[in-house]
Amino acid sequence: VVGSVCGLQRGPGKDGASCSKEHDKTSRVSALLERMVAIPGGVFTMGTDEPEIQQDGEWPARRVHVNSFYMDQYEVSNEDFEIFVNSTGYVTEAEKFGDSFVFEGMLSEEVKAEIHQAVAAAPWWLPVKGANWKHPEGPDSNILKRMDHPVLHVSWNDALAFCTWAGKRLPTEAEWEYSCRGGLENRLFPWGNKLQPKGQHYVNIWQGVFPTSNTAEDGYKGTAPVTAFPPNGYGLYNIVGNAWEWTSDWWVVHHSADEAHNPKGPSSGTDKVKKGGSYMCHKSYCYRYRCAARSQNTPDSSASNLGFRCAADSLPDLQ
Repeated sequence: VVGSVCGLQRGPGKDGASCSKEHDKTSRVSALLERMVAIPGGVFTMGTDEPEIQQDGEWPARRVHVNSFYMDQYEVSNEDFEIFVNSTGYVTEAEKFGDSFVFEGMLSEEVKAEIHQAVAAAPWWLPVKGANWKHPEGPDSNILKRMDHPVLHVSWNDALAFCTWAGKRLPTEAEWEYSCRGGLENRLFPWGNKLQPKGQHYVNIWQGVFPTSNTAEDGYKGTAPVTAFPPNGYGLYNIVGNAWEWTSDWWVVHHSADEAHNPKGPSSGTDKVKKGGSYMCHKSYCYRYRCAARSQNTPDSSASNLGFRCAADSLPDLQ
């Protein structure tokens, strides 16, 4: 049992202090494992026959059966990831590579002055030396005031390592989309078809003109705490917006319209599917904060708008 040695220690002094620390760590790990929501099995319409972004393979709409499973209630936070790193000594791929992609609008002038290249198709993405989960905007940034925000700059491989450590796994694209819809059929968003029902913000996305001005009407220019905004019908928070989320599926854009049971995507590929969009998404550029929307990245890539949450067939065992 985790922490059982602690339970045998008695009396004050050094042992008691270390025991207290061990117990605290065990409690935090325990809480981390318990924050999952039971998703009931069922049938839903995956994808759409009215795709907004043709090249992304959002279509056709097809009936998909999904078994019951568990899904993290929240995106994995910086605090969660720190527990994992402190417990295992894990080093992310961004840390190994020495850089990661950061949105230009988040960078200090000092960091920008050091960069002499960008992504041709998206010049607002800059490769920043020293950018990683602990330093999301490069060496002169930190996460001290963002411990409850989603961890960023994590590759698919990093996400898989965390979920495996926690006794979980990454969700399939079908599970993710089924969860996103929250029991609703054929709706654009997890809560319905209106982006702002009764004028209320339900998602952390870009307001204003992308990529030059973000008015932050939803309260956030960058990421928001993983507990922000109302949950969907299944009790999941920030399932769209905030940070993109990795899934276990390899990327493919052609799908059969046939009914499917627990699909897991192709057996191989070059890119992995990510879902949900991020704080950088705007309807004019990245209308991907819809449940049917999808995008992709290579498994070793990382960026300042890309995170994850885990799934499981059953609740992880702490024993």
